[in-house]
Amino acid sequence: MSIRQPQPDIEMTTTPTKIELNSPKGELKIDQDAAWDALGVSRRETFNARMASEGRRIAMEAIERIAEKGNRLARIQDHADVIADFAAEDAFTGNGVNYLGDPSYNNVDIDYIPHKVETEVTPGSVDYRATPHYAEVNYQPGKVSFYMQQYPKVEMIPPQIDLKV
Repeated sequence: MSIRQPQPDIEMTTTPTKIELNSPKGELKIDQDAAWDALGVSRRETFNARMASEGRRIAMEAIERIAEKGNRLARIQDHADVIADFAAEDAFTGNGVNYLGDPSYNNVDIDYIPHKVETEVTPGSVDYRATPHYAEVNYQPGKVSFYMQQYPKVEMIPPQIDLKV
């Protein structure tokens, strides 16, 4: 008897997995208003608000200086050159208007807003088809022939006896 089985025929087709990534651009926001303000090139609203507050401050300082000068004039008997001192002080003082913002290394604000990556996965597949082959069996009935190769017999051979006496 002989048995043989051929390998099956296999057909395999694959559909690849598809991955789609969509990465929207992030947003970069740069606010440099404080830097421009420190350079004196600010927006009108900021400039006008600063000038209004500076005007109040200058007016209050002027009232304070006038009151101080009046007090010094009231004590003119202590110092005779009070008016000359006033002229010398006013000659070397500026108006004191500050129209610039505060200079700083941190005047530019940078804000980055990243967006999430959108991932879409389409799964792939594998189509697997196998065609099996049946076993091939060959059977040939055998024949038995028997015969007697040798018939049973017993033969006894005695040892040789020495007959000389």
